[in-house]
Amino acid sequence: MAVRKIKPTTPGQRHKIIGTFEEITASVPEKSLVYGKRSTGGRNNVGKMTVRYRGGGHKRKLRLVDFKRDKDGVPAVVKTIEYDPNRSARIALLFYADGEKRYIVAPNGLKVGTTLMSGAQAAPEVGNTLPLQNIPVGTVIHNIELRPGQGAKLVRSAGNFAQLTSREGRYCVIKLPSGETRQILSACKATIGSVGNSDHALESSGKAGRSRWLGRRPHNRGVVMNPVDHPMGGGEGRQSGGHPRSRNGLYAKGLKTRAPKKASNKYIIERANAKKK
Repeated sequence: MAVRKIKPTTPGQRHKIIGTFEEITASVPEKSLVYGKRSTGGRNNVGKMTVRYRGGGHKRKLRLVDFKRDKDGVPAVVKTIEYDPNRSARIALLFYADGEKRYIVAPNGLKVGTTLMSGAQAAPEVGNTLPLQNIPVGTVIHNIELRPGQGAKLVRSAGNFAQLTSREGRYCVIKLPSGETRQILSACKATIGSVGNSDHALESSGKAGRSRWLGRRPHNRGVVMNPVDHPMGGGEGRQSGGHPRSRNGLYAKGLKTRAPKKASNKYIIERANAKKK
């Protein structure tokens, strides 16, 4: 888990910083957990472009990742750590004692040969999944459910972690990577440790072509468009475009778009971007 800077033998290599892939132990995925995925190119089911600046890119196959970790009490051995083109984190292949195989998001420090468990009886060690009510206060966690049995929805990308700070009745108070502090039901599961591949944030693609390999097409600024295409477009010569706003006229900086009576408001203790008084 480190990065290496490439020698500037070509203009595209000059600014390239990529991972070393030293933690990866297998180059071919488990066939039973892989299926094909058609790329949409930003088009919906009738062929209309609904998301701009998407398309092309290398063909990918989806790996079925287990975010529920619902095989309670069955030990599993880590067989491989693998690359996954569909996410920034690495994935780990688990062989369960009953013969089943599953992928999980690989936490930081996970090694091949480690035995993992899930369920209320599991020890609070890296890679094990427990209900929040069984995790000690102060523990660093990731892969957090929002509803019991739903599967992990929070803190899944490379290098991220949350912290269990306290308990309040049926709820646990979690500090999320965004800086938000919120309550989550104690029956929800979370995995111990932080997500692996933490050096992902240090990587630099080095050239525009690598964005194309990832399926990202060039993104046009609104200020260089015509008035018919964008509220910030048009004008003689170069223009500032006025106040930054989106394509449909909404202010882009600071406009509150969250519904004021949203049901989850009562669970949020402190907002991510709370203004300091």
